[in-house]
Amino acid sequence: MRKIATIGFFDGVHKGHRFLFSRLRQEAYKRSLEPLIVTFDHHPRSVLQTDYVPQLLTLPDERKALLANEAKTVFLSFEDVHTLTAAEFIKILHEEYDVDVLMMGYDHQFGSDRLRHPQDYRRVGAEYEVEIITMGEFIDGEWHVSSTEIRQALENGNIALANELLGYPYQLSGTVVHGNGIGRQIGFPTANICPDSNEKIIPKNGVFVVSTILHGIGLTRGILNIGTNPTVGNTNRTIELHIPGFHGDLYGQSLVVCFERFVREEKKFDTLEDLRRQIKDDLAEVP
Repeated sequence: MRKIATIGFFDGVHKGHRFLFSRLRQEAYKRSLEPLIVTFDHHPRSVLQTDYVPQLLTLPDERKALLANEAKTVFLSFEDVHTLTAAEFIKILHEEYDVDVLMMGYDHQFGSDRLRHPQDYRRVGAEYEVEIITMGEFIDGEWHVSSTEIRQALENGNIALANELLGYPYQLSGTVVHGNGIGRQIGFPTANICPDSNEKIIPKNGVFVVSTILHGIGLTRGILNIGTNPTVGNTNRTIELHIPGFHGDLYGQSLVVCFERFVREEKKFDTLEDLRRQIKDDLAEVP
């Protein structure tokens, strides 16, 4: 079946991306075509700049799962296509993936020849009988929805905004490892989480209300501290989760943390007792 496609990296698969996919499906229905999402296995900049470590909203498996809800998806190796001109890439889409219509986001560009204007892509597309459609920008209220905007919100601790623009709670996954035991010592045992990848963006230091998922089953809400634990003189950044009322051994287990709300900045306390009292206050923020 012939197809209508859209291209992009789609980090976060946020509201703006899903607006584009919705229009893709609408156009596919109107034209009796199959919708197709074309994306890449690695962040393009990490291929072009080998020492670059992306700070992603979604790791590859997360992005793959989210895209699967939208349309059939093809993952291409950016290493294999990054030297192609726009014309060469469109030819491959047409001949190898049966693409007759290409829907482009409002600010999207592709091809090593760096075409900039929609009319340039339409001209090149016409050479291979591929119609080029360009979409306008998706704006959610006062916000221009973009992966960059969401990353900045997370870096500023603005979880509410990040979640609003994503359309779902921001998630961080990792494995529970041994910590220094200070939380247990003061009556609030914590699970120390080692993130699955250094390419996943970690929100700013502070205390958050989160919900947790273990083995695909939601446990409960808890509080998460990201930071260096200055009260006990640590210097390494850690991620520590406390689940009220939970008793069990989580070491070596995989956890998914869903961020709900920012509670407060990280703070150095004079004594462990002061820290303990503050954690009690933090827990009052958990529904």
